[in-house]
Amino acid sequence: MKITYVHHSSFAIEFPESKKVLLFDYFNGELPQWDKDYRIYVFASHKHYDHFSKKIFNFALEYPDIKYILAKETRMNEKYMDRWNIPLAARDKISYVGKNQEYDFDDIHVTTLTSTDSGVAFIIRTEGKTLYHAGDLNWWWWDQYTPQQALQMEKDFKAQIDKFDKNLHIDAAFLPLDIRLKEEGFFLGFDYYMKRWDIKMAFPMHCWGRFDAIEKLKAMPVSAEYRDRVVMIHNDGESWEV
Repeated sequence: MKITYVHHSSFAIEFPESKKVLLFDYFNGELPQWDKDYRIYVFASHKHYDHFSKKIFNFALEYPDIKYILAKETRMNEKYMDRWNIPLAARDKISYVGKNQEYDFDDIHVTTLTSTDSGVAFIIRTEGKTLYHAGDLNWWWWDQYTPQQALQMEKDFKAQIDKFDKNLHIDAAFLPLDIRLKEEGFFLGFDYYMKRWDIKMAFPMHCWGRFDAIEKLKAMPVSAEYRDRVVMIHNDGESWEV
């Protein structure tokens, strides 16, 4: 399994032996080039501009064996697709997924969670691996939150994560680590994921280019039990063989 950090919250996970790629939350950045006979599965967790772009539908012109697995809030009708020139080759390849549901797409099993911001998060089981892409499911704590809002956010976030067995095994998790949050709380969601689930490798995302947030977390005492499983990202396009 090869994992490539594309940009922001976008990762590409390639299974070379089965010629399959999972691409998450693409809106910008340079993609690896795959053989034209690869199966491409494009996921979008929600419709915010930094997680979803209509550019993804042009991939159908390059890769004929492609499927789009998109949160329902991105739904487009025919008139809308006409107006935005969505390629005809892509239109019948789109599936919309709801919150707290399970789906099968070929040999990929998808479980969705409800985001604490917008859309869904994805648990993916395929090729004997379990992957998790959080989208914007995070323990957000903004400066403007009232104490009541902060408590509700904590409750809503933990309710989603705690639905699953403690020590749920995840081979690779893609988790928000947003330095823009309150100084004492930017790491809360990441930390809770790592201590609640059995995550083998954690890839920080949604850093807005502030990869120093990763170094900061890894240096904090709170991360002592898992910091060696947190992947240090330096720039777009980095890849790891897992």
